[in-house]
Amino acid sequence: MSEWESYYKTEGKEEEEEEEEENPDAIGEYQYSGRDSLIFLVDASRAMFESNSTSELTPFDMSIQCILSVYTNKIISSNRDLLAVVFYGTEKDKNSVNFKNIYVLQELDNPGAKRVLELDRFKGQQGKTHFQELIGHGSDYSLSEVLWVCANLFSDVQVKMSHKRIMLFTNEDDPHGSDSAKASRARTKAGDLRDTGIFLDLMHLKKPGGFDISLFYRDIISIAEDEDLGVHFEESSKLDDLLRKVRAKETKKRVLSRLKFKLSKDIVLTVGIYNLVQKATKPFPVRLYRETNEPLKTKSRVFNVNTGSLLLPSDTKRSQIYGSRPIILEKEETEDLKRFEDPGLVLVGFKPLAVLKKHHYLRPSLFVYPEESLVHGSSTLFNALFIKCLARKVIAVCRYTAYRNSSPNFVALVPQEEELDDQKIQVTPPGFQLVFLPYADDKRKVPLTEKVMANPDQIDKMKAIVQKLRFKYRSDSFENPVLQQHFRNLEALALDMMEPEAIVDLTMPKVEAMNERLGSLVDEFKELVYPPDYNPEGKVNKRRRDDEASMSKRFKVELSEEMLKDHVVKGTLHKLNVATLKEACRVYGLKCELKKQKLLDALTKHFQD
Repeated sequence: MSEWESYYKTEGKEEEEEEEEENPDAIGEYQYSGRDSLIFLVDASRAMFESNSTSELTPFDMSIQCILSVYTNKIISSNRDLLAVVFYGTEKDKNSVNFKNIYVLQELDNPGAKRVLELDRFKGQQGKTHFQELIGHGSDYSLSEVLWVCANLFSDVQVKMSHKRIMLFTNEDDPHGSDSAKASRARTKAGDLRDTGIFLDLMHLKKPGGFDISLFYRDIISIAEDEDLGVHFEESSKLDDLLRKVRAKETKKRVLSRLKFKLSKDIVLTVGIYNLVQKATKPFPVRLYRETNEPLKTKSRVFNVNTGSLLLPSDTKRSQIYGSRPIILEKEETEDLKRFEDPGLVLVGFKPLAVLKKHHYLRPSLFVYPEESLVHGSSTLFNALFIKCLARKVIAVCRYTAYRNSSPNFVALVPQEEELDDQKIQVTPPGFQLVFLPYADDKRKVPLTEKVMANPDQIDKMKAIVQKLRFKYRSDSFENPVLQQHFRNLEALALDMMEPEAIVDLTMPKVEAMNERLGSLVDEFKELVYPPDYNPEGKVNKRRRDDEASMSKRFKVELSEEMLKDHVVKGTLHKLNVATLKEACRVYGLKCELKKQKLLDALTKHFQD
């Protein structure tokens, strides 16, 4: 019975998935579990509602808009995360321990449309009035009590949390300047939060005379292991600056895997592999039960075709077709075939940076950073390797195996220097870019076309056009318009808007600005290159049509009936590509299937009969 019970407990998993042994101590198999949790702690004293001019946003308004931006992003990207909003320095109080001047607006919960609408009421001048009527300003508060309330919010959550963070928005650099006892208690409580794994990040805003972190907050804020103690953000006077700071701190950097990096037989360090670029896609639709709107779970089971009885995993085997003969494999044999070597990075050698070409690109690169928590001294050794590779302009060529059942890849570790922007926010982290290198099978030969050499006048004219159209390209300056429109539509439905907010398609060329820059250069280039009666829309590409005709003739010559029969007898029919198999099925009047195996079965049956 235990076998049946364990079988039925695997709900929601596909039958094809292989169960892996859970080993929490195994390097390379480390994964985070739980949800991210984030509390927005906002100073609500009178100074936060004052601005230098009527055109500027108040620090409180900047904070609210920034929180709203995070809420809407979380709804799209990770709606299972937990968010909360707490005001301190208020007249009224609302918290579980009845501390004065602390108002919990929203407790830790998933972001949703109702919470966004509630926060939206605090925006602008109307939001200021709404805040004064609902909550009001207070003068006396204790930051240690504020942090205590935040700690209680985390402890009240029943689900497992992977990261706990507090973001503090304020423009007061010395909140307890006249009360050393309160300042001491706040420092002690901040230390207690660090010990329990709760990180406190400061989002300090501009104030007259400047914000001095050294007065109080240098001892309060948390510094992660991978952050520099000497680097602190500058104060924010604009919403864009504040948004950039929040986005840099909003999500904890999660490691894909922790692996051994073998420099030789006796020298091993551990590194973390991070994914810096991930293709953004529309989320898959969730199937709901029509009567209750509850999500549905899919369940796959295997049945006997003849008897209809339910089969256990032990009742099934797998096979591979080789030479028209099925080769039966046990489960252990299938796993052994998948496993090549243990996960890790193995140093092969070094090459000059110049040998790495742009056309070697296979997929987005990963990022490698040392992991001191597993092997002491890894950061020192990693840093020495990084500095030497950077100084000598070389790449480290390695063999990379990501997981236990994944195939190895040759990779190049390209050193990357750290870059900070004018706000001292890290733009580029220091470490190695893990660039995947192609195998010989991955390279293709592109057929060369006949070259038509341009004359010097045409080259000079095109150089002038290119010079006029130059601009600095940054990939993060362009949003995917399809995704933006999709999420704006969802946002409008969720928030009961009359119509979705209009988007600006940044991928469209600015034709008017380009024409203004180029002037008469385009017409002059056309006169130099094209004949007077040239019509690009009326031209027919006859060469491609002739190539297709010749390919069909070539097929009839190369694959005769005798050759196909010979392939069937020898069991080598599977070596032909899908296009060739489809064409053969058309020639002999067979049904053209989409899958290769069905095409093989149809041709095999035809020639055997």
